Amino acid sequence: MRRVLWGMAVVLALCGGQPGAAEVQEAAPSEAPRMQSELIDLNTATAMELETLPRVGPRTAERILEYRREHGGFERIEDLMDVRGIGERTFLMLKPLVTVVAAESDAGQRP
Repeated sequence: MRRVLWGMAVVLALCGGQPGAAEVQEAAPSEAPRMQSELIDLNTATAMELETLPRVGPRTAERILEYRREHGGFERIEDLMDVRGIGERTFLMLKPLVTVVAAESDAGQRP
């Protein structure tokens, strides 16, 4: 029993005192640049891309795609609140991470 405890203490010491610290340190830098620089276009994003957004899982991503199919796309990011499961609180979290560039470019081409 003492060997197991001693072994755990060594592992914790090597990881900076926190279990899983090595994994957290590796994951954080790769996620930060995407969130700060790349916006996800609600009119062209795949389900997989949508799922990278906070609070958007497979079901919510599918609902976003369904809304896009039924309504011909998003005209503005606020339309995201019309998707079932996305309220004002979630929208405010997603707002700086999404765009509707495709809808804006289509609108400029209409006669």
